[in-house]
Amino acid sequence: MNSGNGSASADLEVMSEINTTPLIDVMLVLLIMLIITIPIQLHSVNLNMPAGNPPPPLVKPEVVKIDIDADGTIRWNSEAVTQAAAFEARLQAAALQPVQPELHVRPDKRVSYRTVAYVMATVQRLGLTKIGLAGGEQFI
Repeated sequence: MNSGNGSASADLEVMSEINTTPLIDVMLVLLIMLIITIPIQLHSVNLNMPAGNPPPPLVKPEVVKIDIDADGTIRWNSEAVTQAAAFEARLQAAALQPVQPELHVRPDKRVSYRTVAYVMATVQRLGLTKIGLAGGEQFI
């Protein structure tokens, strides 16, 4: 930093000049080092997939249709189940089978959400894993 402009005038001016060339050189070197050290990113994932078709299942699972009517009546394969204990007993028996049945829950579109949530929560609580909601015009 220099003080004054070299003349004998009474005004002393502060001149601050920094040589920025070395700073720019260091920044360029750091940028080049960063570009070199970044690994090349691939936009694909290599998976080891099995070859051929999987064998068909030995035992085809049973399909159980659980219908929920507009008034909240639960039907197990078209047979009305009026008590919650009887419904849970059927679910427990299905959960204990060596090959669990597929449960197809088909609620009416006018049934309350509480009834559908009760059926789904009970199925999950009792350990059944193969469950699906029927779509289409019945459930919105």
